[in-house]
Amino acid sequence: MESKRGLFLWQLAWMFLIALPAWAENPAVNLAVDATDAPSGLLHARLHIPASPGPLTLFYPKWIPGEHSPSGPVNNVTGLQISANGARVDWQRDAEDMFEFHLVVPAGADAVDVAFDFLLVADGGVYSAGGSSSAHLLVLSWNQLLLYPKTDAPLKLSFAATLTLPAGWNFGTALPIGISTRSKTGEIVFAPAPLETLIDSPVLAGEFLRTVALTPEEKVQHFIHIAADNAADFDKLPPEEEQFPRVTKLVREENALFGAHHYRDYHFLLTASDGVAHFGLEHHESSDDRVGADYLTDADARTLDADLLPHEMFHSWNGKFRRPAGLATPDYQQPMRDELLWVYEGLTDYYGKVLAARSGLQTNDNFREEIALNAAMLDHRSGRQWRSLADTTVAAQLLYDSPGNGANRRRSVDFYPEGDLIWLEADTIIRRQTQDKKSLDDFCRKFHGGESSAPRVLPYTFDDVVGTLNSIAPFDWKGFFQKRVYEITEHAPLGGIENSGWRLAYTNAVPPLLKIRECQRKYTDVNYSLGFTVASEGGIGDVRPGSAADAAGIIQGMKLIAVNNRSWSEKILRAAVKAAVTNRAAVDLLVKRDDYYQTCKVDYHGGEKYPVLERDAAKPDLLDEILQPLTPEPGTNAPAAKK
Repeated sequence: MESKRGLFLWQLAWMFLIALPAWAENPAVNLAVDATDAPSGLLHARLHIPASPGPLTLFYPKWIPGEHSPSGPVNNVTGLQISANGARVDWQRDAEDMFEFHLVVPAGADAVDVAFDFLLVADGGVYSAGGSSSAHLLVLSWNQLLLYPKTDAPLKLSFAATLTLPAGWNFGTALPIGISTRSKTGEIVFAPAPLETLIDSPVLAGEFLRTVALTPEEKVQHFIHIAADNAADFDKLPPEEEQFPRVTKLVREENALFGAHHYRDYHFLLTASDGVAHFGLEHHESSDDRVGADYLTDADARTLDADLLPHEMFHSWNGKFRRPAGLATPDYQQPMRDELLWVYEGLTDYYGKVLAARSGLQTNDNFREEIALNAAMLDHRSGRQWRSLADTTVAAQLLYDSPGNGANRRRSVDFYPEGDLIWLEADTIIRRQTQDKKSLDDFCRKFHGGESSAPRVLPYTFDDVVGTLNSIAPFDWKGFFQKRVYEITEHAPLGGIENSGWRLAYTNAVPPLLKIRECQRKYTDVNYSLGFTVASEGGIGDVRPGSAADAAGIIQGMKLIAVNNRSWSEKILRAAVKAAVTNRAAVDLLVKRDDYYQTCKVDYHGGEKYPVLERDAAKPDLLDEILQPLTPEPGTNAPAAKK
């Protein structure tokens, strides 16, 4: 009886084993990417995916972490071919989900081979493939170059990746390298990694690429890899003693803030090129940071992007390690719920600016000016009258790709700049409630710190945020966020500015940071006087509802031709605004719309107005305390002096 039972169990086990799909026995998917044609805007992907005979579904990643929308650039996949045992296999795209492909694996096959090309062209999205390469560099995102099978745990599916670059190109990445960096054929061989790690580890490659070790003396390493379009760009790079110690200081400030990290090492992937889209995208052990070519040589350009590296590195803790439960999806096809982006992005945006100042990448004066510019912009949003901040987070997947024109009425991804104001106010409340014994830094340390570890995801909910804040400083935090995030509010939340010893005011002199913005981005801002911005070529941008320009019939899209019968220029426009205070005459704007010209009389006499923060001497300056560095200045053991 026992022998028959044993035979039966053995037969059952054997039947179970032969019924398992082939990927369970040999789970690694082989992915080979040939980027030798990247300078021509083309990548070649080849995959060997273990599979069993029968129906098979393959997915192209749709919802990419950090992009907050179904932005996977499937439209740039071309030449898709699937085969098994050397014979072509027909496939069919799902009629409802364009990112899903169906096929039947033929009998006798234990894998399918997939081949396709990827077009490095713009597809319209903020995080699109467009602007990811030039003739001399490439930012390679693995999610653009793979399909994966339907499994119970797709994020853990093992991928063995290789990459072939153009001759002479170097690279930087957080993705662990295999035993041999390059194979005999010139391929870069990466260590097998879970799909989650692969997609979270982009590669920066280029003909002109420099790598700097930021913490060579420490056990946990941090690097910055910089790719440019010309070798001459590096020749103009400021001396390392002026440039990179600020980034090293940033690394130490971030780690001092949290008290622990959740990466094995960290890599800034900095692309300095006019041929790429300019943005930042966070990853657990790296950041994809894209700036203009002048960032390396122009101090003003670095000023405008001073919070880019701090922001994206902060995401390693806030967004990658601690992640809203609605964004911690089990695969890349499930819709992400963006409601808590006011924490994910809002808190990060606030600390991106704070850490830029603490590390010396930005000045305290510029921090205050940026807070003032954002506060004024948000306080004049007419869209506040119908839309809560929470609705901008829920609808983020729509707003990221919405045009700037119309943002006053529509609202935009306001959870970034409004997050600055909300979390600044939270910081001041914690300090007040604890008699300056604790601050928002303590919340970050408790919520995002803990014990150092390799990358992992710890999801959270709104109640988790409120609970941790209450453990730091008891307060009605639920009501605080309910009013500022979930209810419709006519005005921007200015309590943090006022609590910290400042107030939002307006001056008739263009503030220094606004001057830099106007020069770098080539526009003139008369938004708080006449009610609009105008590009250097005369194109009128979003017109502020209720402004004098709005009342005069000025609309977005018109082209400004003349001011008071003179060809327009920034100086002439501002002089006319100033003169109208005393002459009481309307400012005559000759504008063109389509093929028609018209003169609009703007009845405004209030003079130039530009937002600034004005000191309230009756209160202590908490901003100065908030921006105080946590670590010594480079090369010293003394705390940094207040700036």
